[in-house]
Amino acid sequence: MTKEDFLEGQLLLVDKPLGWSSFQAVNKLKWVIRKKFDLKKIKIGHAGTLDPLATGLLLICTGKFTKTISGLQGQIKEYTGTITLGATTPSYDLETAIDQTYPTEHITPSLIVETAKNFLGEITQRPPVFSALKKDGKRLYEYAREGKEVTIKTRVVTVSEFEIVKIELPNVYVRIVCSKGTYIRSIAHDFGEALNSGAHLSQLRRTKIGDYNVDNALDPLDFEEKMLGKA
Repeated sequence: MTKEDFLEGQLLLVDKPLGWSSFQAVNKLKWVIRKKFDLKKIKIGHAGTLDPLATGLLLICTGKFTKTISGLQGQIKEYTGTITLGATTPSYDLETAIDQTYPTEHITPSLIVETAKNFLGEITQRPPVFSALKKDGKRLYEYAREGKEVTIKTRVVTVSEFEIVKIELPNVYVRIVCSKGTYIRSIAHDFGEALNSGAHLSQLRRTKIGDYNVDNALDPLDFEEKMLGKA
């Protein structure tokens, strides 16, 4: 691809590594493109944040394609993940330590499958307090890290598929297809409550956004090597 291609606009499919923020992935690509073509600046942004502990598909737009970001954000998304039963965390995932444990002896595979049906269609969920949503101009996770109580509004989202892929208690492996704005962490937390236990999300991977598939995505470091050659 040429300098003009990137300035005119490209849609890049990136497989975000574990531990990277979405911002870091965007910055890596931005640095590579600027270095390759000796550019002072280039417009670049992503369509839909992934938490650092999640991996998978990140759509990154350059140049004039940044205008398409809001449309891309509205696409249906698919995730695979692991819900671990019997314990909760304040962040609903492994970003924070376990704060409470719960019994799981009563949970059977059939109960898990039946309970999953309650999460199909339009559901109401409360986003995690450890999230990048803003309230009064401040990120929710900033309030959480300061130990401040904050009221978070519930939101209605749509889950079109909730497949129980495998059960190896305490882990439940799932595939979820959902609308924009759905927090899989919140589904994991609420799923635990619905089972009269507790749960948190221990692994998450975004596999699809609309028609775009992570199978066609490139690791940011592979992108760097492809563009700049081996260091």
